[in-house]
Amino acid sequence: MRAGQLTSNFHIREFKCNDGSKVPEALEANVRLLAEQLQALRDFIGIPIHLNSAYRTEAYNASIGGSPKSQHKLAKAADLVTSKYTPAELSDIIKKLIKEGKMMQGGVGVYPSFVHYDCRNVEARW
Repeated sequence: MRAGQLTSNFHIREFKCNDGSKVPEALEANVRLLAEQLQALRDFIGIPIHLNSAYRTEAYNASIGGSPKSQHKLAKAADLVTSKYTPAELSDIIKKLIKEGKMMQGGVGVYPSFVHYDCRNVEARW
């Protein structure tokens, strides 16, 4: 794969902070793990996934009122949107893939315009 390509459909630039900050090298393993989980979802649904928010710096996370313990700060979370599925439908698909062992256990949160997924390795739902 070309430099920066994490999986067949996800590139490192898609995971950068919305303030323009790149994912730190120290978090590269986390972002790669997240990309692999999202690739499993992408392969299942067969359409592109847009990341509204992925990695967040401490300052950016605080500026938007993010949780102090946010998985975004660890490059282990992304807020997802697709052109075909509502947030509730996408959440159901993610939970199904987790149950089937095709995606890693983690946090799944449904919001009005997106779904949050993180690979924290323990179940969290909201």
